[in-house]
Amino acid sequence: DHFFSPVDVAKVNDWVLRVAAVEGEFHWHSHDDDELFIVYEGRLYIDVDGGTLTCEKGQGVVIPKDTRHCTRATERTLILLFEPASLNPKGKS
Repeated sequence: DHFFSPVDVAKVNDWVLRVAAVEGEFHWHSHDDDELFIVYEGRLYIDVDGGTLTCEKGQGVVIPKDTRHCTRATERTLILLFEPASLNPKGKS
């Protein structure tokens, strides 16, 4: 029910595996660290300056640090995020 609210699943050293249900559009933002998205169920679109990346179930993509991006899903999509534990999941605008 709470879209774009990642839940921590496991910590691996200084990194964390998070899971989130997403639907609709998140805001444009960036992070100070790389971020790995893996689609567990559904389809995720990631808008970046210059285009849109599409990830289907079982696919993933690394968004490099300082890359402005905006995630969106046209239907409920479950994603896994692997990122530094210190990373703010809401990003910086």
